[in-house]
Order: sequence, then C-alpha cells, then structure tokens
Amino acid sequence: MANPANKEARDRYGKLFDDVSALLFRHDPIGINFHTNTDEYDPEARTILPRLSQCQSEADVLRVVIEEFHRWFGDDIREDKVGYGSIATEIWQLWSGQAEAR
Repeated sequence: MANPANKEARDRYGKLFDDVSALLFRHDPIGINFHTNTDEYDPEARTILPRLSQCQSEADVLRVVIEEFHRWFGDDIREDKVGYGSIATEIWQLWSGQAEAR
C-alpha cells in the first residue's frame, strides 16, 4: 500500500516529485538502489521539495539535501560533496524550470 504522505506530496508537486525521487534513485547516495525498489527515495523527495521554496541557489539546495539525508539516515552518512553536489545541481535545474513554467 502506498504511503499516504508520499501520495499527498505527489499530488501537490506532480511530475517534480517523481523527477526528484527518480534522480535520487539514479544517484543512489545511500546505496539502496536494488533496481526494483524505484520508490525507495520517495520519503526524501517528499521532505526536500517543500524546502526548495526557501532556496536561492544550488548551494542552498545542497545544504537542504545534506540536511535531509542526515535526518533520514543519521549524521554518519557519507558526505561526498561531489555526489551530493550533482544531486543539488539537478534538483535546482528541475526546480528552476518548474518556476519558469509558472
């Protein structure tokens, strides 16, 4: 059964929710991509997206992504700035494109 909070986020953010979840799954910073569990990063996408409205730059998105991964997986996560930097860049591009479309 689908998580109601994820469904609510998907309803609110639409394709952006799916795109952010998919890019997290593709980058797989935690190593939980087993190719069949494509919704594995839905919770992280759900908590990152509402915070993007306060972001002014990729650096802000990077901070949000790292904070959310710490929240979900603990303070001892591997903080590979290069990997998270790529994630932040892609999320910023998606978010910026979404804002321009409005």
